[in-house]
Amino acid sequence: MLTYLYIAQIVVAVALTAVALLQVKGGGLGGIFGQADTVYRTRRGMEKTLFQLTIVLAVIFIVLSIVSLKVGT
Repeated sequence: MLTYLYIAQIVVAVALTAVALLQVKGGGLGGIFGQADTVYRTRRGMEKTLFQLTIVLAVIFIVLSIVSLKVGT
């Protein structure tokens, strides 16, 4: 049982990393030199879906971590 929890945790961690990397926006060179991005934008379409998926995967990862901790003891 514990092995399956560890495998699920690894799969969720890899998926969470991939989704987080897909969200990274190219800030350009302005961010390097301290230029602030003051334009407020709402998330739409795929960007909103990736954001929500990141939250869901993070919650699943935390729950799996807690469950594997409780089962392991």
